[in-house]
Formats: sequence, C-alpha cells, structure tokens
Amino acid sequence: MANNSIDKKDQIILQQLDVIRQMTERNLRSVGLDIWGTPATKKAEEKATSDTKSPMQQNNTSTGGKPSPDASKPQQALPKENIENLKKELDSYIGLEEVKDEVRDLINMATVWKLRREHGLPTPDLSLHMVFSGNPGTGKTMIARFMARVYHSLGILSKGHLVEVDRSGLVAGYVGQTAIKTAAVVERAKGGVLFIDEAYALTFGKSENDFGGESIETLLKAMEDKREDLVVIVAGYTELMEKFVRSNPGLESRFNRFIYFRDYTIDEMVAIFELQCKKNFYTLDEGEGDKDAKAALREFIADESRDETFGNARGVRNLFERILVEQANRLAAAENVIRDDLMKITADDIRRARKG
Repeated sequence: MANNSIDKKDQIILQQLDVIRQMTERNLRSVGLDIWGTPATKKAEEKATSDTKSPMQQNNTSTGGKPSPDASKPQQALPKENIENLKKELDSYIGLEEVKDEVRDLINMATVWKLRREHGLPTPDLSLHMVFSGNPGTGKTMIARFMARVYHSLGILSKGHLVEVDRSGLVAGYVGQTAIKTAAVVERAKGGVLFIDEAYALTFGKSENDFGGESIETLLKAMEDKREDLVVIVAGYTELMEKFVRSNPGLESRFNRFIYFRDYTIDEMVAIFELQCKKNFYTLDEGEGDKDAKAALREFIADESRDETFGNARGVRNLFERILVEQANRLAAAENVIRDDLMKITADDIRRARKG
C-alpha cells in the first residue's frame, strides 16, 4: 500500500514537472504566442519553415533563442485569412488599447490603398515600416506577426510570415560578412515582415571593428529595393529606439510610423494569468479572506511588478511557473489526489511562491 502511495506521488510530480517543462520551452518563443495562443497561421508558418530545413537544421538555434533556418531556402506562403476575423482577434487581445487603435488605422488605410489600386486609381507610396517601442513583454512580437498576417490577407505581402532576429542574426565579425549575412536574412523575410528586436544594438559599436553600420546600410537598401513585398519593424526600449532612428538620416526617412506599447496594468496582468490557467486547465480557488486565490495573486503581481525588470506579461508567465512548482510540492505530500486537485491553484500555493 505504501509503495502504491509513493508511485502515485511520483506520477503527480512527473505530470506537474512536464507541464512546467513545456512552459519553459515556450519561453524561447515570443511572449505573444505564449499568452494569446498559437493561431492556425502560425502553425502553418512553423510547418512551412520546418519543411524547408533538414532534421539537423530543425534542431539548431542561434544566440538568444532566435531561429536560424537556412536562409537559402524559400519561405512558403501562409493561407490568407478573412480580414474581419483578424479584426475580431485583435479586439480579443488583453490590454493594448492604444496599440489596437493604431493597428485599426493601419488596416483601414491599407484596405483603401488596395481598393484604389484595384480600381486603377493613383496610389501614393505606402510606407508600412514601423518602430515598436516599449518595455519587454508588452506584445510587440505578437503584433508584428499579426500585421504580417493582415498585410498578406490584404494582398500587400505575398507570403505573410515573420522573420525575427536581433543584432547577432545580422552582424558578422569580419569585414564583408555582415552585408552578406544581413542580405540573406532580408531575402528570407521577403514577402513578409522582418522583425528586428533591440534594433538599437546595431548602433552601439562605434569602433572600426564594429559592423552594425554596415548592416543598417544593407537594410536601408533592401527596404527601398524590396518595398513592394517587405515590411521591416524595429523594436526596443522607447528612448533607445528614438536615438536609433535619429542616428541615420536613412532610418528617419523610412520609419515614420511609431507605435508605443505601454506596460500592462495590474488588472490586465491578472487577466493574462487567468488566461494561462484557462489554456492549461487550471483554476484559481475561490474563497473568502486569505483563502481567495485571485486576491492573493493580485497582491503577488502588484508586489513583483514594482521591480523594473519584472517584464510585464513575460513576468506573469514566470510567476505562473513558480506557482505550479508550489502546487506540485503540495500535491506530492497529499494522501489522495483527484482530478480537481490537479487543476486547482490555492492561495497558499501563491503565497509559498511569493516567499520563494
């Protein structure tokens, strides 16, 4: 009987650790996908990318967790989506109210631009390159991927995929290699959106051995030559992105759309946590006073978010993982565990995670 009890506890621990492992793996992906789910087009994008790589390449990643597929392989076009369904998806995102307004304006402008072109009317140059500014974990990558889907569905971009890189994916260590490396990334992004995270890092180095400037010049030329089928979105901290754009006249002339991503409120981060629970079949235990898990969660998030490094939605995800560890510890010590127990997060689980 004792052995059966031990086996059961071991099974519970393994189940919980497997959930935590899966969530930890998702940390390598964009925060938007982890919070709001993986749209069907993203699954198609992953399959299209996977289909162009060998098994060895599928297991390789570059510095910083950014994918490093073979740039010589063509990217397959994603399925086009109904624009009204995309608008409804945008409305369903937690928070981001100011961003949503900006995105709606872009959708409407692009829609009318497309209609004018279809009716043979003159169409002014439509610059869709953008600067996303704000703190980490505020949904910038998610919105960049969303815009790729929108522009593809409107027929502005031919493929609708997103290629995400940082400085390490663009800059090489030797003379002449950076232009080649950047051009390869641009070629893979053609037909979709090239999303450059922490783009200001391209201007950090001022020594003769730094090649960030070479990458910028290559990008600027590509943005002009491929403007009919490429959108570039650069992202990072607000002040640093302003300096980045002002650092080069070419950047100032090509990036004229700025979208600011504000930090999430406490209520919005609680809602994000509850969405995580819903996705993974967990519930917050309802109770009165110190037994109310949601109240304990709100206090936990409010306390943690005072730290500037908390990371908004990314920080909420990390708290979720910490709380699951405490739930697993509690259930491992229990005599009898039923299905509802595996789904329930208690106020005590949250308080123990807070102390840890």
